[in-house]
Amino acid sequence: MRVLPLLVTCALLGSFAALPARAGELYSYVDDDGVQHFSNAPSDSRYHRVHGHVTPGGVYRSDTPDPGRAKAVARTGAPSLERYREHIKSAAKKYQIPEELLLAVMAVESNFDPLALSEKGAVGLMQLMPDTARDMYAADAWSPEQNIEAGARYLRILANQYNGDLIKTLAAYNAGPEAVRRAGEAVPDIPETREYVSKVLALYKAYKAGR
Repeated sequence: MRVLPLLVTCALLGSFAALPARAGELYSYVDDDGVQHFSNAPSDSRYHRVHGHVTPGGVYRSDTPDPGRAKAVARTGAPSLERYREHIKSAAKKYQIPEELLLAVMAVESNFDPLALSEKGAVGLMQLMPDTARDMYAADAWSPEQNIEAGARYLRILANQYNGDLIKTLAAYNAGPEAVRRAGEAVPDIPETREYVSKVLALYKAYKAGR
């Protein structure tokens, strides 16, 4: 399925060694530059356990103060898709990504909640991991505008990498390009990823049909 045009291709690489942690726990620390780090397998002595709970949808609701999230709460207020329409339209045009696709990804990733925080540390509307947000030039991943822009940019990079193949693009957005590579350049045999791709494609089709 090749529905996305090609632009300049980039590659993202990154990994780190981690120490064991108990399942379901999330750890965090703020570095000297004020950057918030999250992990479910802490590899740095500065990590501390975050107290919170995980919703059935997998979005992490933190009970521990997070400077970036606290500021986002203050400026964002209640979630409202209409508040982000112009950002979505602008990012879609800039990166030649269908608006309906951005909406579908956003719906599955965060249910349009700009304050969503996953148990793995992904933040905002497009659920960006901190490293991905920085690679996509999002100085403040909690900012809806920057989050949408960075998510669209990342989708464009992945679409270029997979020659416009939407299924592989979505699989890589969810599981990472390395997981797609290990699966022989196919959707990894990961239930969450397969369900994710199916949900996004179904919503994309519905949005395109005006539903």
